[in-house]
Amino acid sequence: MNHPPSGFAAPPSAARGWRTQRPGRASSAGALAWRFLRSPSSLASLSDALLPWLLPAALLALWFTGADQGWISPQVLPPPQFVWETLRDLAPSGELWLNVSASLQRVVVGFAIGALLGLALGAAMGLSRTVEAYLLPSFNALVQIPVLGWLPFVLLLVGIGEPLKYILIAKAALVPVALNTLQGFRQTPVALREVGRVYGFTPRQQVLDIVLPHALPTLFTGLRLGFTKAWLSLVVVELVASSEGLGYLIVYGRQLFQLDLVMAAVIVVGAIGYAIDRGLDRFERWARRSQPGVAV
Repeated sequence: MNHPPSGFAAPPSAARGWRTQRPGRASSAGALAWRFLRSPSSLASLSDALLPWLLPAALLALWFTGADQGWISPQVLPPPQFVWETLRDLAPSGELWLNVSASLQRVVVGFAIGALLGLALGAAMGLSRTVEAYLLPSFNALVQIPVLGWLPFVLLLVGIGEPLKYILIAKAALVPVALNTLQGFRQTPVALREVGRVYGFTPRQQVLDIVLPHALPTLFTGLRLGFTKAWLSLVVVELVASSEGLGYLIVYGRQLFQLDLVMAAVIVVGAIGYAIDRGLDRFERWARRSQPGVAV
C-alpha cells in the first residue's frame, strides 16, 4: 500500500468537508429550535411561563422611566438604582438578615400554632354536627374582628413582647385554616362513608383513608391562605410594636424619610412571601401525589 509522502497536503475538498461538520450541527440545533418554536404546545407553555411576569416587567419599566424623566420627586419615589444600592448595603452589614430572621421566626411560630389549632378545630366541626352547632356561630362572630382590633386587648394581657406577635399571627392563620378544614371534611361523599362502614372501617380508618384524601386540596388551600394572612399580620404587628423585623425596618425608614429603605424592605417582604407561597404549592403537589387515588 502506497502512503503519501510527508508534507503531502490534504485535498481542499477534504478540509472543507471536515470544517463543515460543525456548521451542520449548528444548523440541526437551529432546526430543533425552530421546530420547538413552531410547536403549538411549546408556544403555549412558553407563553404560560412568561405571562405572569408581564405586569411586573411593565411596572418596573414604568418605574425606571418615571424616575429617569423626573415625573415623581426622588424624595417621594426613589429611583430603582437607589433601592438596589440600599439592598446591597444592607446585605453585607448583616442588618437585613437580622431583621429577616426575626420576622421569619415570628411568622413560623405563629403560623404553626394557628395552623395546628385551625386544623384541630376545623376537623372537630367537620366530623361532628354537634360540635359545629356549638362552636361555628361564635367562631363566625369572632373572626369578623380584624387583627388590629384584638391588639389593645392582647396588649393588656401579655404586654408588648414576642407573645403578643405570636398570638395575633396565630389568630390570623387560624381562621382560614379552620374554615377550609371544615369545608374539606364536609365535602366527602356520603356514599363513600357508607362503603367504609360496610367494610368495617374504624372511625380512624374512615378519617385517614376516606375523608382526608378528599379533603386534601381544600386543606392545602386553607394552609396557603393561612400563611398569607399570617405574613400580612406579621408586617402589621411589626409596624405597631416591634424593635426589629421587616415591619420595623419599614417604620424606621419612614421616620428617617429614607424611602429607598422603605422600598427595599417592601421588596424583601414581597419576595419572601412569594417564595414561601411557591414552596407551599410544591409541597401541596407532592403530598397530593403521595395520596393514592387523588388526582393532581
